[in-house]
Amino acid sequence: MEWIVTLISELSQLGGVSGDESRVADYIEEKIRDFADDCRRDRLGNLIAFRKGTDSSKKLMLCAHMDEVGLLVSYITDEGLLRFQPVGGIDPRVITGRRVLVGEKQVPGVIGTKAIHIQTPEERKQAPGFDRLYIDIGATSREDAQKAVSLGDCAVFDSDFVTFGDGCIKAKALDNRVGCAVLMESMRMRPHYDTYYVFSVGEEVGLRGAYTSSYDIEPDFAVAIDSTTTADYAGVDERDQGLKLGGGCALFLMESTTYYFKDTLKKVRRIAQENGVRYQMKQIMVGGLDAGGIQRTASGVETASVATPCRYLHSPSCMMKISDILETEKLVAALCQSADLMKRRS
Repeated sequence: MEWIVTLISELSQLGGVSGDESRVADYIEEKIRDFADDCRRDRLGNLIAFRKGTDSSKKLMLCAHMDEVGLLVSYITDEGLLRFQPVGGIDPRVITGRRVLVGEKQVPGVIGTKAIHIQTPEERKQAPGFDRLYIDIGATSREDAQKAVSLGDCAVFDSDFVTFGDGCIKAKALDNRVGCAVLMESMRMRPHYDTYYVFSVGEEVGLRGAYTSSYDIEPDFAVAIDSTTTADYAGVDERDQGLKLGGGCALFLMESTTYYFKDTLKKVRRIAQENGVRYQMKQIMVGGLDAGGIQRTASGVETASVATPCRYLHSPSCMMKISDILETEKLVAALCQSADLMKRRS
């Protein structure tokens, strides 16, 4: 347990906004090189590792995306303030006043907006949207700001990794550095089938890496490993909570990008039960995973997803329980070792 928590801590502190995942890929490649029979990167930047299994009659693909949501500098004002666009699904209400790090130099900044005492009555009625927010890096002019940052630089949340409460962790980018850590851990054991371990790019902006890598690999079966939202707190009706922290890993009936076929889900649930995995079914059919890109590849790929429940997803303070992460890890390991995974009917 300590090893994977340390791994998640290190992964979560790396910057890797969609389209700028190379630092995460470099870190992962260094860690997994000794376990892989082959390791390469494709044109988009997907990191693809391979391990030969005991059975080479079928190909298994495991996929976890490396990218995180973030901000893209799109304009610099005369005063040296940075206007930006969101990369991925970010709620503007949760980022005002947050610290960020901008560009390769990791220039510190703060997300600001007009102070409330000078807002108009109409402005006070609603939280500021992205058009009313900016990043303040302490520059005094556009020229001053341009010495430190450039248009197109990405900004990530500056948020420490913290363990707290009853086995909880808090950090940025737990979506999906936790999935990356689980995938890395699964490489320690020899899989049953020849297995491709894909650390994908661009999931937060349209599952881009999942599409291209699955076309390349043409797997017989694929498992997307990700994080998924939960809202198990006060003021939310139980039917709208989706999942509960501490309830185990999550399986899906469907979500915004994928319909999971009954035979596949039945098979995955049976393998989970046989291996003593605690899991829960997600009850809210929103959000998208890399599975949506993989399933539609070529003539179609049998696809499943395993996710770790997360509060405050896509925010500077994602929150998970270590026990749920360990259940995700246990199920992914069981799927890797299962000879039954490729059976058409269960």
